[in-house]
Amino acid sequence: MCFDHDALPPDLPADLVVPRLAGGAAAEILEITSADGTPFSVALARSGEPRGPAVVILPDVRGLYRFYVDLAERFAEAGHDAVAIDYFGRSAGTGERDDDWDYWPHVRQTTPEQIRADVAAAIELLKARAGATQFVAVGFCFGGAQAFLAATNPDLDLDAVVGFYGGLDGERLGIPSPRDEAVNVVRPVLALFGGADENITESQRATFAANLERAGVEHEVVVYPGAPHSFFDRKQEQFADASQDAWRRTLGFLDALGAPTHA
Repeated sequence: MCFDHDALPPDLPADLVVPRLAGGAAAEILEITSADGTPFSVALARSGEPRGPAVVILPDVRGLYRFYVDLAERFAEAGHDAVAIDYFGRSAGTGERDDDWDYWPHVRQTTPEQIRADVAAAIELLKARAGATQFVAVGFCFGGAQAFLAATNPDLDLDAVVGFYGGLDGERLGIPSPRDEAVNVVRPVLALFGGADENITESQRATFAANLERAGVEHEVVVYPGAPHSFFDRKQEQFADASQDAWRRTLGFLDALGAPTHA
């Protein structure tokens, strides 16, 4: 499991906060339809002053839950319209789930192709509701692995991807291994890892970085010494500096893609 159920996204650095729509209204929980006709849940958060690419958030193995709803709101506070998606509409239906929900069988049924279809639907939502024209996928753990894989697909309307401790060995998840597929990446990548993450080894990170280099794309691989998997959590105060740096690097990465691109 990537986060405790009561985990919270770290606060934004105060100097990066911009006004929200409607005085900071909460994210809107919606049901949209994927390209294969599957309904699935999303959380949409709008910024009052969008200043760069919109964000599609790819959660960990539990799909859409409170951490990622809150995270969409934090991105909106930073000037990026955001939508967090749920992967499991095909097998588990829509709506909120209990904390003890058994996610693993649903993870094993979910394919990268299905997730790319869901990402495409989320992008269409951001186009329709926010007028966005640039898009970045930001994924965590399972979602980070999916973001890295999405970066290899030239047909997906993404400008870049960010992966927080995205799994690099796909065998356990039943997906292609991002460390090997990185050689086929076609868009910029920012990858953030904890140096003490027992499941993402130094060797895996090195292979991943070498393959990104071979792909010839803009990329940055950042490792926070001593930080574990899922360090990006407000409760983990001992890793607050890593979380703040991760926020700054992520938002700087988004800002570097260009000026505001909303209609």
